[in-house]
Amino acid sequence: MISRRASHLIFFFAFAALLLAMHLPLLTLPFHWDELGQFVPAALDLYRDGAWVPHSTLPNVHPPGIMLLLAGVWKVFGFSILSSRLTMLAIASVGVYLSFLLAIRLSRKSPDAPAIAAVVFLIVAPIFYTQSMMVLLDMPAMTLTVLALLLFFDERYAACALATTALVLVKETAISTPMVFAAWLLFREKRVREALYFIAPAVALGLWLVELHHATGNWLGNDEFARFNVSQSLGFSHILYAIGRRIYMHFLSDGHFLGAAALIAGWRLLRGKEWSIAGLVAIAQTAVVTLLGGAVLDRYMLPVLPILYAAFAVAASAWSRQVRLCVQAAMATLFIVGWFWNPPVPFPYENNLAMVDFVRLQQAAAMYLENYAADRRIATAWPLSDAITHPEFGYVRKPLNLTVVTGGVRLSNLARLNPKDFDVLVMYSAEWSVKGRVLDIPPIRSLVHSFLDPNINATADEIRATLGFVPVLRWTGGGQWVEVYVPQSQK
Repeated sequence: MISRRASHLIFFFAFAALLLAMHLPLLTLPFHWDELGQFVPAALDLYRDGAWVPHSTLPNVHPPGIMLLLAGVWKVFGFSILSSRLTMLAIASVGVYLSFLLAIRLSRKSPDAPAIAAVVFLIVAPIFYTQSMMVLLDMPAMTLTVLALLLFFDERYAACALATTALVLVKETAISTPMVFAAWLLFREKRVREALYFIAPAVALGLWLVELHHATGNWLGNDEFARFNVSQSLGFSHILYAIGRRIYMHFLSDGHFLGAAALIAGWRLLRGKEWSIAGLVAIAQTAVVTLLGGAVLDRYMLPVLPILYAAFAVAASAWSRQVRLCVQAAMATLFIVGWFWNPPVPFPYENNLAMVDFVRLQQAAAMYLENYAADRRIATAWPLSDAITHPEFGYVRKPLNLTVVTGGVRLSNLARLNPKDFDVLVMYSAEWSVKGRVLDIPPIRSLVHSFLDPNINATADEIRATLGFVPVLRWTGGGQWVEVYVPQSQK
């Protein structure tokens, strides 16, 4: 007979093997967007120089927890894209295993093992599929959030306080989770001493902020970050958009509308102390990242997904077994379709395999520039500007001659450039276009335009008229593109 410990190990290694197999083709994929723009450079600064506050990229409020872990891995195995992605997959594997245990805990009174459905939803969710290998903060924050919940349910409050301390040193907005625990213990259970344990995460985060302020003179690292993620995000129209975005992601996107239908049918099954605590953690985290964070990225919601998917699975018990299995199979199928299918609304490329299309296109452009334009002056926008000047990000073998960073791919960015300062201009589709899609219809076009720039990518005609440059090469894939421009006189 298999012991309990052995069965736990079997489940963990099964989840780890499955995640590894699912990501095998992508383990050496060059770094994408915020990976190369923030988190990998910050980890490299810690690895190379012992710098807690990064200097090779703009410092910001994000704590150094994951960067410290990666620096430790690189000290042992050496820096590489492979070691970085395997480290994140290992954390994701722990997260899936703990999410399975959480789903079991929350579904003990439900028939037909809904915990299996909950963990399947998580594994095949498009955003978890991509985020589980990326050097970003939100998937590790998910793992630590679930661990903290399990420890809290077991009344292991000191260990839970340690887990939430690690959590806030990975993602600062996760401070909402220990605050929920402290409030529950203080106001619901009158356990003052145990509630005081959860001062530790606040102290740890405070010490990080003091160090950050000491190094930069800014409590959030830099003024631009503070303005974009706090001041601007608290505007009424931005909050309205963020709320709509969260509702869309949780209850409509991909197959989530089927989970929402299950919640409507069986919300009464989500009862008891543990569901109340888990629900409060999910609501608090959602509120924080809805009010704060200018980009309103969907990955911020990863810590909520294990709770949400457990709720979908348990609530579906209100249906007959045949209906439940059909709906859950359809939901999982739609999730897998969502890996490849791009939604009709604007979305971050990192939400599905569009991020691979983006990386491969930029990789093709970088390879061309390295082989045929290495001695020419290059102008382009971030993140390609960083990709072609830092070989460690996986795009080039040696830094190229970048002379101008355009500041963006809008016409307004290009209009500020002097065409005499560069010989080659590289442009790319920076965001999923609204034009010609479901939102590009008269009744809602003006509302969309108030939140999103539908003309983010300057056109070839606009570039010709503004700079006198014309396209000579174009790569396309997955609805995205990269173009190389040269002066019209050289074509």
